[in-house]
Amino acid sequence: MFKNPKRLLLILVLFAIVAAVIDIPENFKFFSTTLNPPTFDFSLFGVKIQKKFTTHLGLDLAGGTQINLEADMKEIKAEDRASALESSRQVIERRVNFFGVSEPTVQSVKSGDAYRISVELPGVTDVNEALKLIGQTAKLEFREFTEDAYKNATAEAYLFPTLDNTVAVGITGKDLKNAGLTFSSQTGEPEVAITFTPEGGKKFADVTKRLLNKQLAIFLDDFPLTWPNVSTEITDGSAVISGSFTKESGKTLALQLNAGALPVPVSVVEQKTIGATLGESSVKKSIVAGLIGLSLVALFMILKYGWLGVLADLALVMYGLLTLALYRIIPITLTLPGIAGFILSIGMAVDSNILIFERYREEERKGKPWQIAMELGFGKAWDSIRDANFTTIITSIILFNPGNWNFLPTSGLVRGFASTLFIGVVISLFTGIVVTRTLVRVLYKPSKRKTV
Repeated sequence: MFKNPKRLLLILVLFAIVAAVIDIPENFKFFSTTLNPPTFDFSLFGVKIQKKFTTHLGLDLAGGTQINLEADMKEIKAEDRASALESSRQVIERRVNFFGVSEPTVQSVKSGDAYRISVELPGVTDVNEALKLIGQTAKLEFREFTEDAYKNATAEAYLFPTLDNTVAVGITGKDLKNAGLTFSSQTGEPEVAITFTPEGGKKFADVTKRLLNKQLAIFLDDFPLTWPNVSTEITDGSAVISGSFTKESGKTLALQLNAGALPVPVSVVEQKTIGATLGESSVKKSIVAGLIGLSLVALFMILKYGWLGVLADLALVMYGLLTLALYRIIPITLTLPGIAGFILSIGMAVDSNILIFERYREEERKGKPWQIAMELGFGKAWDSIRDANFTTIITSIILFNPGNWNFLPTSGLVRGFASTLFIGVVISLFTGIVVTRTLVRVLYKPSKRKTV
């Protein structure tokens, strides 16, 4: 299949059509018809799959809410404060992600004696809603019923936990590592899985051994969340809370448990709503700048290389369609630096074609037939294209900082630039070699005039 250029060209055209459909803007007017990108909503082997292809914009473009939290480190030893701050950042990030906020940015910042966490929530313009997502300082505590509570409860009585009829067992939010929604492998019903820290797991093992066939209540800010029955001794630090959960109620309980896992109390020191007016202006100017640059590049390629330049421009269109489609499929949150990374990668996509065409001309001047000269041009240009693009790929990975190392950039804007640049360079390798080569093999017919 791939040795047949015409068949490969047909596949590439189909890819381009699919990408163009995914790239359709929302409420796009086509004559009198309103078009929207496709939405997938179906079940596969019992798993419900929902996917809507939309462009996710960052805080600087879409507007949203920014909240700065300060961590109270009075009770934390100096040598443990950095790890406590990072643990709090991870808890808050997990809490926000749990409710599906699109590409939030949660960063820990240390300045002098101040330990802060910065939270950016694109698309969330209600500060009160944002505060609910993040949660105020929470106190999570595990408590057991007192003996008097069991004595005073009759067989028909519903034993409801309160601060008066329960006592603490020594397990708090600091001992909880994670809580999440899961589903029973036997019944398929929603459950809440909880995982403890190594120290918390030891405490939990002792408590479950002592409270076998009794209830263990979990309080958040002195309010009972749930009081499941301990059916077995748990020694591995992982447990499952089962019951009559719906998907939403299980999700809410997991969120509440995570809310109490903050190792240090935090308070809001700054909150602001960022409007999308500046973002709309920036997007429009970026689009105008991109169109001008793209038009100049396309014009240069046509004037310099003639019909080859036209084919290179077609490959460039294919590049744009595939890249934007990937942004929506992954999805990638576009920030203004991210758009800059996309525009930069357009130039690199054209650069590959220039190297190939110049090599082709060199081989043609040596008197070789154009088909052989073109194949040699692609082959000899590959080493330069590979080295230049791989260097950029490595740089973009470093800028993205996937390991979240402190000695590398952690800014969401820098990562946005790195992610779009990385995707753009990878796609440009594909379009520069595969797409352009296929177009040339199928559509290019050189003029009889010698190339000079």
